Amino acid sequence: MGKFVVKKTDAGYSFNLVAGNNEIIATSEVYTSEGACLKGIQSVSKNAPIANFEDQTGDSVETAVNPKFEMFIDKAGEFRFRLKARNGEIIAASEGYKAKAGCLNGIESVRKNAVEAEIEKTY
Repeated sequence: MGKFVVKKTDAGYSFNLVAGNNEIIATSEVYTSEGACLKGIQSVSKNAPIANFEDQTGDSVETAVNPKFEMFIDKAGEFRFRLKARNGEIIAASEGYKAKAGCLNGIESVRKNAVEAEIEKTY
């Protein structure tokens, strides 16, 4: 089972969604308060399992409605995904993957791990 690891930095609070094997599968933005960060975690837990999927890596993109996972290719040529909430805000983002299959596996891992993940505070 996964967990959300919340950390405090000079800029604010952020979280990583970590899979059972301790791999980071998604990262949040930096929030100005702990409360906002915890709301971000709730949003990921609620939206990840029901999120639509939009593949932006091909020639023709079929736009999906929010909440959704968007898969895209970054400037380095790696596959990445971001999870958008109903309001269109990005609530989690991935690392870069060399292969499309790895990115798709990352999305499925977020869907599974976000639902009942515990919250661990590191401060």
